[in-house]
Amino acid sequence: MEQLPDAATLVAIYNTINHYGRANGMELLLTRPGDVRYTMTIRDEHLSSPGTCHGGVLAGLMDSTLGAAALSLAFTAGELVSTVEFKINYLHPVRLHDHLVAHGVVEHSGKTLVVSSAVITCPTRDNLVVARGMGTFNRYPATKRDFHDLLFPGEESSE
Repeated sequence: MEQLPDAATLVAIYNTINHYGRANGMELLLTRPGDVRYTMTIRDEHLSSPGTCHGGVLAGLMDSTLGAAALSLAFTAGELVSTVEFKINYLHPVRLHDHLVAHGVVEHSGKTLVVSSAVITCPTRDNLVVARGMGTFNRYPATKRDFHDLLFPGEESSE
């Protein structure tokens, strides 16, 4: 059986292929499997009205954070995850140049589903909580996707 790299190595690999995160200035940090932080600063292209961030940007950060928490834990079992559903509560508007920190943790890890929660805070505004969310993710073997080729170059997938 193929031996997977540790979760930190897998997160580093994920960061190299995550074009969405890079395009939005997001940086993923692994605290430990099942506990992550994503950071980003709001730029002009994130605005929907003068000076105010579009809610979709926060939804993208939330989904990324919830998913990364689930993914970092799934990595330890040789698995990947996909979003089944997530919800977000927008609590305060986010402004141009606000720095955001999203902290996500796994709340439950079962055989087929992982549930995670996250909070997005704004350190530039006294750690104001701007959004909260929760998500459910499907677990599946890492060997079932193209990610396999990044983990095990030159070996065939079990697909």
